[in-house]
Amino acid sequence: MNRLRTPLGPLDTAVAVAMIFAWGFNIIAMKIIVGEAGALPSAMLRQLIVLVVCLPFLRIVPGRMLALTGFGLLSGACFYLAVSWSLAVADNVGALAIAGQLGVPFSLILAVLILKERIHWRRIMGIILALSGVALLVFDPEAGKEIYGILVTALASLIWAFGALIQRGLNGVPVLTITAWVGAMGSLAMVPATLIGDPAGFAAIPDLPLSAFGWVAYAAVVSTILGHGAMAWLLQRHDVSVIVPFTIPTPVVSVAAAAAWFGTPVTPLMMLGGFIAIVGVGIVALRTAKVDGPVPEATKASNVPD
Repeated sequence: MNRLRTPLGPLDTAVAVAMIFAWGFNIIAMKIIVGEAGALPSAMLRQLIVLVVCLPFLRIVPGRMLALTGFGLLSGACFYLAVSWSLAVADNVGALAIAGQLGVPFSLILAVLILKERIHWRRIMGIILALSGVALLVFDPEAGKEIYGILVTALASLIWAFGALIQRGLNGVPVLTITAWVGAMGSLAMVPATLIGDPAGFAAIPDLPLSAFGWVAYAAVVSTILGHGAMAWLLQRHDVSVIVPFTIPTPVVSVAAAAAWFGTPVTPLMMLGGFIAIVGVGIVALRTAKVDGPVPEATKASNVPD
C-alpha cells in the first residue's frame, strides 16, 4: 500500500549523510585495493566478502531466479570487473567518479529503447547535460589523460544500467537477498576468471598487507552492504522523491576525497564538467522520482542500485 510522504527526522538525515560518505569514500578503497591486488583479485575478494556476510540471506525465490542470477552476474561480476579495470588504468580517479554518473542517464535511455517508456523534455535535457558534462572531460588536459579509464567507466555505467532494468523485476525481494545473490554469482564468476586471467595475483593474495584486506572489507561491507542497506531503510520510510536528492552529492564527495587522499588535480574544466553532469543526473533522478511517485512498501527495499 502506498503511504503519504513523511518528513525527514534527525536519524533519517544522519543515515542519509552517512550513506553519502560511505559511497563517496569508496573510490579511495577501490583504488588502493586495485593497486595492491590487481583488478581481477580485488573484484573477486570484494564479492567473496559480500557473499560470506550475506550468506544467511541467500535463498531461492520462486519465479525470480532468472532475474536474480542475471542481475548477480551483471552487478557482481561484469560491473565490478569493469570498475576495477578502470581504476587499474587511471591515475586521476576524480575523473572516473564524474564519468561514473552516466549510469543514471544510460538506464533511462535503455528504458526508452527496450521498455518503450516515454519521457518528456526535462529528462531528455537531463540526459543531454549529463552526457555533455562527461564529454567535457576529454578536453581537459588532466582528465583527458584518463580517456581509456573514462571509456571503461562508461562501459561499467552501461553494465549497471542493464542491471537496473533487470532489478525492476525484483520488486518485493529483500535487498539483502538480492545482495547475497550478487555476491554469490560474482564469486562464482570471478574466482575462475582470476585463476585463469591473473594466476600470479591469485597466488599472491595471502601475502597482501592487512591494510589491503581492511580496504576491501570497507568496499564490501560499508559501501555495498551497509550503504545499500541504508538506502533500502530510507526508502522504506520515505518516498523516492525525498531520498533521491541525497544521492546526488556522492560524486562531489568522491572527487574531493580522491583529490585529498591521492593528490590528484581538480581543474576548473573538470569542476565545470562535473557540475554539468551532476545537474543533468539530478534532473533525471528527480524527475524520474516524481514520475514514479510513492512506491509500495515491498517495492522500496529492492529499488537500490548496486
